[in-house]
Amino acid sequence: MELDVRAQLARLAQRLGGAGATLTEAQRLSGGASMETWAFGVEGREGPERLILRRRSAPFDEETARSISLATEAALIRATGANGAVVPQVRHLCDEADGLGEAYVMVRVDGETLGKRITSDARFDAIRPVLARQCGAALAPIHATPPPPGLKLKTVDAAFELDRYEEVYRATGAERPILELAFQYLRKHQPEPVEPVLLHGDFRNGNIMFDPERGVAAVLDWELAHIGDPAEDMGWICTNSWRFGRPDRPVGGFGDYADLLAGYAAAGGRPIDLSRVRFWQMLGSLRWGVMCLTMYLSWRDGAEKSVERPMIGRRVSETEADLVVLLEQGL
Repeated sequence: MELDVRAQLARLAQRLGGAGATLTEAQRLSGGASMETWAFGVEGREGPERLILRRRSAPFDEETARSISLATEAALIRATGANGAVVPQVRHLCDEADGLGEAYVMVRVDGETLGKRITSDARFDAIRPVLARQCGAALAPIHATPPPPGLKLKTVDAAFELDRYEEVYRATGAERPILELAFQYLRKHQPEPVEPVLLHGDFRNGNIMFDPERGVAAVLDWELAHIGDPAEDMGWICTNSWRFGRPDRPVGGFGDYADLLAGYAAAGGRPIDLSRVRFWQMLGSLRWGVMCLTMYLSWRDGAEKSVERPMIGRRVSETEADLVVLLEQGL
């Protein structure tokens, strides 16, 4: 039987706001096969609160999953926030008494997350020139945060990522020359190892809340956090798939490499060579291309029925075009 989330939120309201507190609103914002996000409000003894619930609605095995548990996610948000990162405030980690399963509650942050609006909406015209620098500054305290003891975080390097995605690619049986060439090129140009740090793991336009007046308002969606090369987070936000129609602006479709790197260094981050960022950018295009390919094949073979799969799957050709340009330019 499907969980009545609204009813459980009404119970949670009293735990958060005290006896007599009421649920003033509850709206499901999004939800995939395993994750839901709800916006809700509580009127309690300390006044009104605008909150966000993030909950998992399907079984989860942290040992085999690529993502982390929500408890780990909440712990990382708290730890990085205490170290100066721009993140939402974690208000409550749900337990068995809440009846919501694996979940936590954050204080709601106002802003925009739709990438196309960040790159083209007139509301962001004034702030857009400083966003790349702000993104670099936002990464520095994340990378400088020691992971809280006891958390299960995977350590990933370039060789691991290349092996993982080539294994997935080979399993599809596909033969796509540009992807083949990209695997060969990246294996020959792997950067020297550096001291690994805590990574957000999915740092890109679309997972960052932007305010049209202040810029970066919160770094969201921590489910892919892990340990690795700090340039990985930088390369991912520079991947062309997350530029939303502005390939001329390599950082998220709104800024330049130099500003991203300068913002990172000014906020205390260790200097990072642009060639290292571009390596991870190319690897980002390659792995997104492999992911798009597998999404299409899952639909073609009948494993997935959603029309979303082939719609995303067709974007493998976009990543191949990105890779051609990057291979021509070199690192």
